[in-house]
Formats: sequence, structure tokens, C-alpha cells
Amino acid sequence: MIHMKKLKLAIIGYGKMGKVIEQIAIDRGHTVAVTIDPKNKEATHKKVDAKALKGIDVAIDFTHPSCALDNIEIVTEAGVNLVMGTTGWYDEMDRVRSIITDNNVGFFWASNFSIGVNMFFRMVQDAAAIVDKVKEYDVAGYEFHHNQKADSPSGTATSIAEILKKQVGRKKTIEYGQVDRQIKPSELHFSSLRIGSDPGTHGVLFDSPADTIEIKHTARSRDGFALGAVLAAEFLVGQKGFFEIENLMDSIVGDRS
Repeated sequence: MIHMKKLKLAIIGYGKMGKVIEQIAIDRGHTVAVTIDPKNKEATHKKVDAKALKGIDVAIDFTHPSCALDNIEIVTEAGVNLVMGTTGWYDEMDRVRSIITDNNVGFFWASNFSIGVNMFFRMVQDAAAIVDKVKEYDVAGYEFHHNQKADSPSGTATSIAEILKKQVGRKKTIEYGQVDRQIKPSELHFSSLRIGSDPGTHGVLFDSPADTIEIKHTARSRDGFALGAVLAAEFLVGQKGFFEIENLMDSIVGDRS
């Protein structure tokens, strides 16, 4: 159950995402007491240290992989619970788990904080489990993003593809790129398109000779990601240990076990 205590928050990384997080946190009745960013003149502090974090309930980090590990160590050594939205440090997962245990704090991480996306993951999982039992249906997926996005496929797309492969037993491998041949029945095709300003669209198709079923998630702004981060901060109140997005989703929509 998420605690609705009014929190005193620190936001580490005061760029576009940090400012959206700040606004949503304020809208939910919390206080953003500290903003930390070495480049943004509007931030209250330039450096992550124990002095800046004094009296903070939870810190929320959306910065850069190059400083993620240092920030985790500094924040947790200060005895402050941490929501980590920065990606690119996952090869150090065992080290981070040890840091959290040693410092006896609460730590929450996710590769995608959007509550809508994580509801979508669960819907795809349930739908794919049904389709697995009906061999007449083929399965595929797609994603659209703005033309400034540097990677393809998106991390969310690969998560969806892995869910489909796991749930639909007849799909053994995933093809993300162009297929210059007839695709095999055992292959799952997941395509990517880069266009304009689309903030992120992900879809799944279940197709038979008789009909098509489509499930789609479309992001309109950063608000969904920011809300998820603030909900994670609320979740961490009174918590010690290592938590992931499934823990938050269970507290919102119910445990799937």
C-alpha cells in the first residue's frame, strides 16, 4: 500500500524530466526542498552530498549513467531512500544490491517508470497467454518514436517482445530488423519506425485469417514517467531494501501471484 505522507524530496538531475517530476510532486502535496544539477543555474545545489540531502525523505535521480553509481553510493550512505530512474548501470546490479544492504535504506529502480506502460505490459502478458492456446493467431509488434531517438528498437519494445516470446510458445526467436525473406512461423517480428515528434507508441498485433486484435499504448508526454517516479517515492516511505516496478504495480493493481 502506498503511504500518502507528505514528503520532503530531492531531485537529482534538474532537466526536462526533473522539472516535470517537481511539478507532479508539488501537485501531490509534497515539497521539493532540493534540486541538484551541476549545469542548471536554477538548481539549488550543484553537487550531490550529505549536506544537500540533510532532512530529505527520498531522493529521485534522473541523471546520466556516468554518475549513477556515485550518486547511489552518496545518497544511500547519507541514509536517504532513493528512486533511481537513470539507466545504463544494470551490469553493476549485484554491487548496488550490496550497497543498499550495507546502508540499510530503501532503493527503487525501473527501466520504465510509466504506470501506463507497466499496465500495458500486464495486458500484453495476459492477452498473449490466451493467444498461445489458439494456434490460428500469429503475433507481431511495432513501435514508433520521434526522429531524434538514438536507439532502435526501444527498451520498452524489447521488453514487450520478450513478454510475447515467453507467453506464446510457438515463437522462439525475435526479429527486430528488416526481413528480406518469408518469415518463419517460429519468429516474432517487431518493427521500429522513427518519425517526427512521436513521444512513443508501442503496439501488439494478434492476427488470424478471420480478424485482427490490436493492443496499443501511446505516450503523450513525460508526465506518465514522472508520476511513476513520484509514486515510487511514496512507496518507499518506511521501506528498507531493494524494490522494482513490479512491487509498485502490485501495490496499485494487486499481486499477480
